Amino acid sequence: MRRANPRSIVIWSLVALVGAAGWTVLALARDEEVSAAWMVAAALGSYAVAYRFYSKFIAYRVLKVDKKRATPAERLDNGIDFHPTDRRVLLGHHFAAIAGAGPLVGPVLAAQMGYLPGTIWIIVGVILAGAVQDMVVLFFSTRRDGKSLGQMAREEIGPFGGAAALLATFAIMIILLGVLALVIVNALAESPWGTFSIAMTIPIALLMGFYLRVLRPGRVSEVSLIGVALLLLALVSGRWVAESSLADTFTLAPSTLVIWLVAYGFIASILPVWMLLAPRDYLSTFMKIGTILLLALGVVITLPTLKMDPVTDFASRGDGPVFAGSLFPFVFITIACGALSGFHVLISSGTTPKMIQKETQVRMIGYGSMLMESSVAVMALVAASVIDPGLYFAMNAPAGVVGQTVQEASKAVAGFGYSISPADLAQAAKDVEESSLLSRTGGAPTLAVGVSEIFSKVTGGSLRAFWYHFAIMFEALFILTALDAGTRVGRFMLQDMLGNVYKPFKNLSWKPGLLLTSAAVTGLWGYFLWVGVHEPLGGINQLFPVFGIANQLLAAVALAVCTTLLVKSGRLKWAWITGIPLAWDATVTLTASWQKVFSSDPRVGFFQQRANYQDAIDEGKVLPPAKSMDDMHTVVTNSTVDGVLSAALALLVVIVILDAARVCIKHVRAPGATRLKEAPYVESKLTAPAGLFATSEEKREAREAQEAQEASREQRAAAGPGAGASS
Repeated sequence: MRRANPRSIVIWSLVALVGAAGWTVLALARDEEVSAAWMVAAALGSYAVAYRFYSKFIAYRVLKVDKKRATPAERLDNGIDFHPTDRRVLLGHHFAAIAGAGPLVGPVLAAQMGYLPGTIWIIVGVILAGAVQDMVVLFFSTRRDGKSLGQMAREEIGPFGGAAALLATFAIMIILLGVLALVIVNALAESPWGTFSIAMTIPIALLMGFYLRVLRPGRVSEVSLIGVALLLLALVSGRWVAESSLADTFTLAPSTLVIWLVAYGFIASILPVWMLLAPRDYLSTFMKIGTILLLALGVVITLPTLKMDPVTDFASRGDGPVFAGSLFPFVFITIACGALSGFHVLISSGTTPKMIQKETQVRMIGYGSMLMESSVAVMALVAASVIDPGLYFAMNAPAGVVGQTVQEASKAVAGFGYSISPADLAQAAKDVEESSLLSRTGGAPTLAVGVSEIFSKVTGGSLRAFWYHFAIMFEALFILTALDAGTRVGRFMLQDMLGNVYKPFKNLSWKPGLLLTSAAVTGLWGYFLWVGVHEPLGGINQLFPVFGIANQLLAAVALAVCTTLLVKSGRLKWAWITGIPLAWDATVTLTASWQKVFSSDPRVGFFQQRANYQDAIDEGKVLPPAKSMDDMHTVVTNSTVDGVLSAALALLVVIVILDAARVCIKHVRAPGATRLKEAPYVESKLTAPAGLFATSEEKREAREAQEAQEASREQRAAAGPGAGASS
């Protein structure tokens, strides 16, 4: 390790002081106005220090990444699933794939507890848990030919715990994909601007893929400029289309969007990664990161005040109108992506390890991408906290609580301890050209209002409606990129599972298996989505309440597998790196699961909710949100399914953790009795930088490799055309 020079010490000391200043103001503020810029300072300062020191320590001291070891992308390159991909493109793909609805929606909903609990969990959680999980899973999957998390669990923990992990992982995967798809449908339905702009990203991505593969291989900077220019044109054109005669063509009903999404998911899952998936995700990353950077810049320029309380009364009472439950454990379940997310490990053990060029890149792609996503979550929390709290609660409380009119909503908000007049509620909707903002639940509209609030202070109030609709489309793009990568990962998982029974499925590029598993995965989440769109209380809507818990249970499985692999690979003294996050996540998530199953509060406990609705049915009453007796029976069914599913998933995860503990203890007692299932060592012939920018040493290595290739070509040319055949 090189010793730090005085200049570096000064720079990093200043960065640390900026972060510390932000935390100090947020922690000590009492009844005075606090600028959102302090939240941004705390986040960015903390991220920079964590990436520079903690991630480097884990990568080089704990994991001991080896730049001389060939990755599966190099050894198994087949141009379909395995393909060495430029680190910049892969960073874009990985970030776009993991950054779905979670970092946008979760922090917005959790703002009902106040801005401080969410800020602490997002920043501290990502540094010590989320980013660590993503990087370590990516490293171990890369060492195992890109195997899925469930398959790694089966091979390294054993058939019993592994089977539980495979089953839990795949079931959770379908739930997550269905929920992501539902958010997209809700965002794009009847929106020609959003539908057109997002549809255009597909042909743009295909052009970028062929440009890099066929026309100008390796010219990432050129294709980036072309892609960004075309993306901006698509965004601007979307508004023109929405105001033209083509609007009807791109105004799609929810059921039509379901069909298109299922078709897109299937095609994206079977096409070569270089053709559509990687370039499309890379393209969307420009819009995502660009928007978040502009939002952060807007906060610094306008210095908006955090209007939400640091900690609200709902945090202790647990009777919040947005979601029920106390701060512990539900803030840590509601804010999943952005701090710690199980969905990410599906990408880190799915598409990314099959495309990464060098082991040394796991730090930038695994840890770095997660920090980028966490910054999105922080900006989402800022957006929710700078708008009037009265408007926030009027938008996020269900219609049964705030009513149908601005007068009823104003009165209901006053009952929460906040105030907003009917005229202000009406004006807020008018400002963004919406007929109403009441009960616009789900988090996305609130984020859009916050974004428009910040951007309009920079560009002028006349553009508030433009920024609102831009943000809605921005969120849909965020989520779609997670859906296509997630579907492909689901295919990998199913192929791994079936490969344990029928060997040809082990070959991920075996065409019959590829097509069958892709159809099965898209068919499963597509079915739940279709029913959910047609039945307000059915399909994926039925499974939505277990989304957050399922996601965090999956993270517990991943951290258990990582801890086991650290122990089995001779890194017992470093097992705390994933062991401590595992203990925290298991405690939080199993507590939440227990409450969702056994709580006597019908807003929290599924079975108590079921009992209340069944009693009402017996008395001939209809309770909201049901509107008919048929709806009442559906709620009873949903509550039963959700309760059983929560208990079953929690039980499967407990089995995985206990079996992992058994394997770890067995290895500590008799290290020679256990063995790793790593792929054999093969020396790499590729040269590629570890980070975004090449160091002087890496540039020298690249020049030497290029000179060696040119010398080899010259030798072959001098030897004549028959030289190769004679050998």
